[in-house]
Amino acid sequence: MNRLPVIFLILAAFALPASGVATQKAATVTESEKLIQIVEDYFEEQLKLHPVQATSIGDNRYNDRFTNSISPEFISHAEAIERQYLQKVNSIQPELLKAQDLLSYEIFKRDRELALKELRFPSHLLPVNQSYSVPTGFAQLGSGEGEHPFKTVKDYEDFLKRIDGFVEWMKQAIVNMREGIKKGYVQPAVLMEKFVPQLESHLVSSPEKSIFWGPVRNFPGTFNAAEKERLEKAYREAIIRKIIPAYRSLNDFIKNDYLKNARRTIGLSGLPDGVAWYDLAVKILTTTDLTSEQIHQIGLEEVKRIHEEMKKVMVEVEFQGNLKDFFRYVNEDPIFYYTKQEDLLNGYRELKQRIAPSLAKLFDVMPKADYEVRAVEEFREKSASGGSYQNATLDGSRPGIFYVNTYDLTARPIWAMEALSLHEASPGHHFQISIQQELEGLPRFRRFSGYGAYVEGWGLYAESLGRELGVYENPYQYFGSLNAELWRSIRLVVDTGIHAKGWTREDVLKYMYENSAVREARAVSEAERYIAAPGQALGYKIGQMKIRELRTRAEKTLGKKFDVRKFHNAILVDGALPLDVLEKKIGRWITEQQK
Repeated sequence: MNRLPVIFLILAAFALPASGVATQKAATVTESEKLIQIVEDYFEEQLKLHPVQATSIGDNRYNDRFTNSISPEFISHAEAIERQYLQKVNSIQPELLKAQDLLSYEIFKRDRELALKELRFPSHLLPVNQSYSVPTGFAQLGSGEGEHPFKTVKDYEDFLKRIDGFVEWMKQAIVNMREGIKKGYVQPAVLMEKFVPQLESHLVSSPEKSIFWGPVRNFPGTFNAAEKERLEKAYREAIIRKIIPAYRSLNDFIKNDYLKNARRTIGLSGLPDGVAWYDLAVKILTTTDLTSEQIHQIGLEEVKRIHEEMKKVMVEVEFQGNLKDFFRYVNEDPIFYYTKQEDLLNGYRELKQRIAPSLAKLFDVMPKADYEVRAVEEFREKSASGGSYQNATLDGSRPGIFYVNTYDLTARPIWAMEALSLHEASPGHHFQISIQQELEGLPRFRRFSGYGAYVEGWGLYAESLGRELGVYENPYQYFGSLNAELWRSIRLVVDTGIHAKGWTREDVLKYMYENSAVREARAVSEAERYIAAPGQALGYKIGQMKIRELRTRAEKTLGKKFDVRKFHNAILVDGALPLDVLEKKIGRWITEQQK
């Protein structure tokens, strides 16, 4: 049932005059209705605080805003909201809640508590890096091909206002980074050296060469000549007088001041209180109580196991030599690579058509949204991963986007394509995220949020479904899936190695080269990504192992009663969940299936 009408009735009841009827209505508000009001109010607060998030889900009310999310005022306000809503949810009596409401209560309370713990650490003093940054994201937003719509005159005017907010953010970033230098919170030099070229790519000689000119170059045909002329002039002025100077100021500051103060260590443990910071990141990003040492050992064991599976592929293809020789062969033989970027993109588009008819074998709930394949933009391709996904808007105005990195085709082997497509598109991220967004009856904070261990765990689990979906028929493609799983296991080793064990960048690259079929371009990009986002890489394998464990448990317990489509429904239909919550839920589902 859609709960929004219930919210409306609650608000209407409180708006009535002070009479016996009004008092009676207010008195009969249930704990469930109170909870719904709290979580919906919180979500509204978050959309105002993070207007780009609103845009990303197709809510265009705040499209003219871009908040200075790293200012002291914003951080103080955000913390006050977290405390306020934790207090509100603590007023709920959970023993009076059932089913989805109890689940929402547990998740919401847990998230507010962790958010307050996270605010203890000064991430605002480290506002940019080469993998995740507002300057990069804003360029995508304003390219005409990102989340901000450019269909109406108002859309264009809204983005001009957003530019002002972005300029303020860029100024604040410099202020914060100066403070970070004084307090000892600085990024590793190796990351910032890679970030500088990203900034420099926006220092163009004319507006027409800017990525922000894209919307002007592609005006909708419905605009009249006067509107086009006015908007073209406004965008020209904004690019020359606001956007380029903002990128130049940050670029100059980093080159002239920040880099000489950047640190030579790479792990979070190299920062003040960094060990505790990483411990919290591990807890938040894996949604488990596993320690970094436990995760490190899991990674080592999984790497060993997958190596043995790879050796079976070597036997199947009659390869003579050891595993390292095989890695060298699949890396270097030109038969495993495209020579044209468009061929790589078309290869993924063909995979989309080939996989789609087989999905009904494993799923009876399908997303309504479609997705398309695009190349990663040139300005960020050198630092981007091999593939990524951007969710579709709920109103259907923009499909999901599977971004494929076409930079350096010698680092994009054909044997890796099937696994990557399953992970990023269907039945991976596009499939899971779209189904979650389209769910009816769930509070919006659950429809439009996620947990890395669940989301990325599902993506990696989706890769393992290849043979059930009729792909991986070529042994080299199956090797590609093993290599992808191996890579996520290596991440457990190197992420914890970097941030908890004092590994150097060279230690990380050495371990990668010795244990996987990876070319230098990807190894460097991935290693530096783990440095930039402590703990983010842990969720893939931890989440996949939990989902696979739950499926194995269900298969053994239910025997002939096990239906893989029902199991997948049980995993997907409540949206992304913390892994401990998911495990309890599937345990209840197994018990119900036994009846």
